[in-house]
Amino acid sequence: MTRAYNFSAGPATLPEAVLRQAQAELLEWNGVGASIVEISHRSAEFIEVAAQAESDLRTLLAIPDDYAVMFLAGGATTQQALLALNFAAPGQIADYIVSGHWGQTAIKQVRHYVTANVAASSEAGGFTDLPAREHWRLSEGAAYVHITANETIHGVEFRNTPDTGEVPLFADFSSSIASEPVDVSRYGLIYAGAQKNLGPVGVSVVIVRRDLLQREGQPRADIFDYRSHVARDSMLNTPPTWNWYLAGLVFKWMLAEGGVEEFARRNAAKSALVYQAIDDSGGFYRNEVAAAARSRMNIPFFLADDTLTARFVSQSREAGLLALKGHKAVGGIRASLYNAMPVAGAQALVDFMRDFQQRHG
Repeated sequence: MTRAYNFSAGPATLPEAVLRQAQAELLEWNGVGASIVEISHRSAEFIEVAAQAESDLRTLLAIPDDYAVMFLAGGATTQQALLALNFAAPGQIADYIVSGHWGQTAIKQVRHYVTANVAASSEAGGFTDLPAREHWRLSEGAAYVHITANETIHGVEFRNTPDTGEVPLFADFSSSIASEPVDVSRYGLIYAGAQKNLGPVGVSVVIVRRDLLQREGQPRADIFDYRSHVARDSMLNTPPTWNWYLAGLVFKWMLAEGGVEEFARRNAAKSALVYQAIDDSGGFYRNEVAAAARSRMNIPFFLADDTLTARFVSQSREAGLLALKGHKAVGGIRASLYNAMPVAGAQALVDFMRDFQQRHG
């Protein structure tokens, strides 16, 4: 069997070492006589798995003790709705910085619960840059300020943490979490679907400053109350145990590889290779994102002759480069270079891009 290089934006490629370990352990795990997917989430064995995963994630991201960590079912979009329910009073203003599709989606989830103020947006420019901090129109008394740290579709990324004063900063880190060191203490809350950098689809990580959990929020069912999940160690109901276990294996793999500092180095190298190939193509390929806002995780680009796009996707697939078709919202090509994508994968893409240009340029 030969594994291809998978450039999918999510569910994304996972480390081969993790997949092989999960394969080896699937039928009978850790001497218990059953699979990890069969044992109770309340068993001592799985509780140890869950606790170790949290401990490893805390080490990986240098999460301070005054932050709680939750592993919750579902994706980031679910968390987007829960932010307003847990941390904003009914009708209270919440400020949103919109830098792409997922920022727009985040607003859709909360409009029933808060007054969502678009404090800044780069939509007028086609989401090819980040809204400049000096142009943000933040609200007095806002419950929080929300950003999308990395936009997977439009390929823009916050590389520096914006200052929001006394108002807590909430951030969707789904596609860039653990890709480089981040000062968690600069954020009130960080959330991320696991399926890009942390593990498989179906589980999300929420990291929240504990004092914010004292907010009353809005009337909500217990299952939607973050305080209840924290109190029960993310086992208020049956959690996605397989997904949690796999994420834990990814955390261990990342730590063994050198942690976020090492992945920051690799991610910088991978993205530099691809951007250089685009910029050196003489216009055959183009990336429309402002240089300072270019994402390291998701690189959308276009061919000068759009009629060649389908051929590029088809031929790249035949060359063992998967899932390079751009998102339907923007078209073109998109290469996602998450943590589990090796530098060799980025180099293989660059080699194909140059060969394709020679044949069709």
